[in-house]
Amino acid sequence: MVRKGLQVFLNTQSDMELVGEASNGLETLDKAAALQPDVILMDLNMPGLNGIEATKQIKAAFPNVKVIVLTSFSDQDHVLPAIRAGAKGYLLKDVEPEELARAIRRVYQGQVELHPEAAGQLMDLIAEAEPPKPPERNPDLLAELTKREQEVLRLIASGKSNKEIAEILVITEKTVKTHVSHVLNKLGMADRTQAAIYAIKYGQGG
Repeated sequence: MVRKGLQVFLNTQSDMELVGEASNGLETLDKAAALQPDVILMDLNMPGLNGIEATKQIKAAFPNVKVIVLTSFSDQDHVLPAIRAGAKGYLLKDVEPEELARAIRRVYQGQVELHPEAAGQLMDLIAEAEPPKPPERNPDLLAELTKREQEVLRLIASGKSNKEIAEILVITEKTVKTHVSHVLNKLGMADRTQAAIYAIKYGQGG
């Protein structure tokens, strides 16, 4: 019934030609190979071969064919796999006929057409995947270092080893290691390379 309704409506569009239809995923592949349409309206829940796999195979064989998913599902388990499979549009079956026609035209022209719920799913995924930015290092942290620790940091930034720092400051190498450990802890850094970069950035390099 859905296909029949689409057929009747699309045949009223003067700039569109309905070249074929299919009742399942495997038939869709056969029709796509035989007809190579510009745009395919793809259901997801089909017997034999679902719409996501059918989309993937069609895009692999015919990259220029554009697929618009037309389905009842708007959850991440359907939206994201469909987009990854190569769909350029994702619409729900309650879409208004005129909006569907506009979407077909836009996708044909190379644009992406997503139902707001599908777009929301993608936005959520991007937000989850985006790593939080590390906190900006505060130059005021330098004030928390003792005078000796600042000297050690300056020498670290100059590329000096613990042994060389010990000789310059006339202290033991063990004491240098202790100072380095305190510097890293106070600055919240993992290693002396990070500390050196920080020192140079905030004027402690020498």
